[in-house]
Amino acid sequence: MSLPTRRAARAGQYLALLCYLVFLAFPFVWLISTAFKPASELGSLHPTWIPEHPTLDNFRAAFDEQPLLRAAANSLIAALSAGIIAVVIATPMAYVMARHRSRLSAAATGWVVVSQAFPFVLLIIPLFLVLKYLHLINTLWGLIMVYVVWSLPFALWMLVGYVRAVPPELEEAAAVDGASRLRTLVSVTAPLLAPGIVATALFAFITAWNEFFFALVLLKTPEKQTLPVVLTHFLGAEGASDLGPLAAAAFLATLPSLVLFAVIQRRITGGMLAGAVKS
Repeated sequence: MSLPTRRAARAGQYLALLCYLVFLAFPFVWLISTAFKPASELGSLHPTWIPEHPTLDNFRAAFDEQPLLRAAANSLIAALSAGIIAVVIATPMAYVMARHRSRLSAAATGWVVVSQAFPFVLLIIPLFLVLKYLHLINTLWGLIMVYVVWSLPFALWMLVGYVRAVPPELEEAAAVDGASRLRTLVSVTAPLLAPGIVATALFAFITAWNEFFFALVLLKTPEKQTLPVVLTHFLGAEGASDLGPLAAAAFLATLPSLVLFAVIQRRITGGMLAGAVKS
């Protein structure tokens, strides 16, 4: 391939990436713009990207109209608990499936992938009956159990890939040096799996934080409702929405995921074999 052809191909790749970034960023940028617009600009026939008279009235109205702080606390408890529990359960399971390959483990991996295709509606009735039998309807713990069950298959599938990327020779070298099996797992394997564990926990957290359908069905009292459910209260009975406060509340609802990702993105992108060389 000639140099001009390579340059044209590289320019095409950057152009496609730029278009993709614009496509992803447009809804979020428009959401921020709407959140800071006064009511007069929201109803304008000629909307602008940047608010001409930015205001915080929409944020004040959002907190006055709905219990956003309580709903955010419920979402945070459910999302953090689901992420931690899913990782704690999935990590040892993924290690066994990755290190002890057999037809059974292959079938389990296939079932994990297939289970992700099940629609929510297909699962909600059995889950509702089980939670009703356990007296966990309208409780955060019942919702956390559902989130763990829902995110566990994909979390397991992700961690299996990370475990397989860790060379078994490192564990064998530790065993030759006299390390016990538990010592090898704790001191050698676990640190190398840290990026995968963090990425999996982030996936489970974001899935639970943004989830709406299960929370809508399982939580009945306003005191237990999560943030995505409370956001629907800004919509009127006939589909009319209180656009300004809704945009402000939706913007605040996206911040935890963005902040969490910004804080731990180095851990996610860090090399899995960092520090694997013996000193």
